[in-house]
This record gives sequence, structure tokens and C-alpha cells, in this order.
Amino acid sequence: MYERLRQRFRQIMAVKQFLSTVKYVAGTKPSFLLSEIAAYLDEPLTAGQMYEALRPHLAGLGLTVQKTGEDYTISRLLPSPPYILNPAEEKRIDAYLSLSSMPSVLETAIEQYITRKTGKDWSDPVILERLRRAIVAQKDDYWKPAGKRSLQYTKGYSVLGYLAYHFPVYFMQTRHLLAQLARDGLLKQEMTILDLGTGPGVIPLAIEDFWMCLDTAKATVCSVERSKEHIEAFGALATSIATTNNQVTIEPPREADITSPRDVPLPDSVDLMIFSNMLNELAGLPVAARADIVMEYVKRLAPDGTVLIIEPAEEATSTGLRVLALALKKRGLSIYAPCTFVWGTNCTPDRCWSFQTAPSLRPTRIMNTLAACNEPFRYVNTDIKYSYVMLRKDGEVRTSCTIPKDMKALRLSKVHLNVGKRITVVAAKMSEDLGDKETHIFRLCDGSAEKPVYAVLPAFHIMPSNRELGSSPYGTVLEIRNVLVRYNPAHDAYNLLVNRDSGVTPFPLSREI
Repeated sequence: MYERLRQRFRQIMAVKQFLSTVKYVAGTKPSFLLSEIAAYLDEPLTAGQMYEALRPHLAGLGLTVQKTGEDYTISRLLPSPPYILNPAEEKRIDAYLSLSSMPSVLETAIEQYITRKTGKDWSDPVILERLRRAIVAQKDDYWKPAGKRSLQYTKGYSVLGYLAYHFPVYFMQTRHLLAQLARDGLLKQEMTILDLGTGPGVIPLAIEDFWMCLDTAKATVCSVERSKEHIEAFGALATSIATTNNQVTIEPPREADITSPRDVPLPDSVDLMIFSNMLNELAGLPVAARADIVMEYVKRLAPDGTVLIIEPAEEATSTGLRVLALALKKRGLSIYAPCTFVWGTNCTPDRCWSFQTAPSLRPTRIMNTLAACNEPFRYVNTDIKYSYVMLRKDGEVRTSCTIPKDMKALRLSKVHLNVGKRITVVAAKMSEDLGDKETHIFRLCDGSAEKPVYAVLPAFHIMPSNRELGSSPYGTVLEIRNVLVRYNPAHDAYNLLVNRDSGVTPFPLSREI
């Protein structure tokens, strides 16, 4: 046993020495043969062993590999340039986002798939009733405490119910996030995209649809899914809506369990890595374990790549995403968006319920047909609300700001010491309007608050000087002047009361895409 342990230790040290040597040689040569590294090693490794040891680290080292006879040529990875939108593409995207429904061909493809799988027309009363039961069961399961959820949308009517109820909303929210990535310059001229836990292919199909707004950008979309039935549905939908557009290549899903990253066949270098509405389903795992899973995949992320995590806007799930994002930040990733750490401190995310909204989806034919019953509200899912975080390996952030030393701006962590006083703060607007027509309420964050802080603006106090509070986009950093601090014991939170004498303006940023 001792000898086996010693041999294992020697293998580990040999691999570490090998990777260190590759990194050094790559810094001195733009290209070299893998066999050249053997002369530097204390423990001999074959070219095949060296390749297997290097492959998971290629993206992190900024390298690419090509088979050369019995050897391998290692070259520095030349990153694809960012894709910069032209004015025509900007207008096209604006028009695209104004659409309130899924592509009709995709809506029809879902109907046809349900019909084919069940052997009866999707609108048959028996099929509709089974779909209703599946949707209700999924919703009931979702609202259970995290540790008691099963959330297994993996077979039978659970898959068909997912297509009828969840798919349209997730497809539409992906549109908005892809547009945001494009406008921030985070897409590339040529890129590899990896969708982990793809289900029936929401993300790949939305990418193919969105890419029609772009003139020349190209993408290869890879995905991983464990459910055979989801993979079957993905294949059917992809075939039904296939176009002659050669800008996007959608590879067949790779069947694997994403909770075991080392067993998943992955591309060598990924430019955009997406976890959509699935990490919350690992509720049985602690945050640290989920962060470890993400970081294992991040090894394949290109040095200038982006991780996008999307979750539902429900409070516990949304808050859990913020906790996970901070755990990933502590592991070395930067939070690119939507958060801005105004004071350079880590936040306290335990009560950070923050989500984005977009115009509602027009109900699909299936939703309207399912809703023709005594409880129609159960079967219509049209609200576009989602929480997201974008993370980077290279330290890039969408916005950062520097507070001048002579500026009398108060950290939100200090508001409890200033109840009843008027103050000035610099903070990001981290919600749409949470109030009503009479009182407008917006969540604020500067990365320092321990308890929730809200800006409260009564409608009769709206003036040109404070109108920016309501009109500015989600995530905008604002300077909010002359606001009165109040404590709200019912919610254990603080309100900053904005009136006609208050001023709200966008804060000058050190960097903004």
C-alpha cells in the first residue's frame, strides 16, 4: 500500500512539473512539439500521457493543440476578436427584443413533438389533462423547501409539461441576455459556447434564433444533458427549426451528469459557458460544492471567456444565486455584472433578492388551451423575470467607480447610524419598480450593506431632478442626494425617502462598456 501511495504521489508531482514546464516553454515560444517537454522532466511521460494531462488545462494556459503524427503541436491560442455591433445590427436587435412571442415555427414544433410522443393530438382533452397534472406537480415541487425538492424534469409528461410551460419563458429571457452580451462586447467573431444542463435545448435554440440578428459572427454550440428524453426532445426541435444559416453549428448534446465534471467530454476552450436554471436544482449540495463544480468547468474557459448563470426570480433561488456568485468571486472569478462593488468590499448576499424584468411573453396556443379550465392562472406562464450573474477569469467588470475623497457619500453599511438624517449615497439600482403607482420602490446596493436598502419615491414627489431613479436601467450606478433614512421594522430593512428636494443622477464610472 505504501508503495502504491508513493507511486501515486510521484505521478502527481510529475504532472505538476510537466504543467509548469509547458507554461514556461509557452512563454518563450509561440509553438512547439509536446515531445520537446520530455527532456525537462524528472519522471518520463509519453506524448499521449502528456497530452491527456495537458488537455483539461489548455484553455487556462491560453494554448491550443494539434495532432502531428505521433506527436502534438502546442501553440499559443490566438483569441477571436470581440464582435462589435454595427448600427444596422443594433436596430435589428431592438426590433427582435420587441417581439412578444416565440418563433411560430418553434411553437409549432413543440406542439408536433407532444403529438408524436403521446400518439394523440396535443389538444386532445386527455393529453391536456395530463399536461395540467404535470405542470401542477412541477410547480408544487418547486415551492417546497430546498432540501425537499426533486425537480426532476427528465421523463414522460414532466418533459412535455416543461415544454408547454417553462420552455417559452426561458427562451424569451435568453434573448435579452444574449443581446446584453452582444452589446457589452462579450461575444466573439468566432466562439465556442457550452450549455450545461441544456434540457430540451432552450439555450442552443435561442442562440440560433438570436444569431440571425448578426451579420458575420459564428458560433459552435456544445451542450451537456443527462436525460435521454430531454435529448430526444432537443433533437426533434432542432430538426424542426433547422435553417440554412451556417453561422451557428449546434452539436448533438453530450449525455452526461454535470455534477461529475471530470467525466463530461468538453471542448478544449470555451468562450461562453452557460448554466441556465439548473444549479438551483442541486439544492442538496452546499454552496461550496456547487461552486467547486462550476470552478471545475471553468478550467475549460478561455482566458477572456464569460460564465453566465441564470436562475428564476423566486426569492430563495435568486438569493441563492447571489450567495453562489460571492463564493465564486472568492475563488478568483470577477463578477462582471450585474453587481458593482462601489467601495471594493464583498457584499452580504444572504438577503439579496435582485432580479431583472422584461416585457411579458404572449401566451402560446398550448398555454391558452390549457387555461380553458376552472383555474386558468395555473397554466399561463408569461412573466419574464430572472436573476443572473456574469463572471470572468480576467478580472473584467462592466462598471467600476471611484468615490472622490472629498465626496460626502455614505456607505449603505452605515445607514443604521443615520436614521432620521438626510444623506447622500452612491449605489446601483438593483431592481425594477417593486412598488405601485402611488409609491415607487427600488432596491439599492453598493456592496457594503448588511441589511436590504430601498429607495422610496412617492409619485407626487417625482421631479426632473429625481426622475432618473425610475428611468435608469437595472444595474445603473446612481448618486442619490438629500434622502431621509428610515428603518422599516416590518422587513428589517432601511428606506431612503426620495422627495422633490432630492437629486438622482448617474454616477461617473471609471469604466463602462
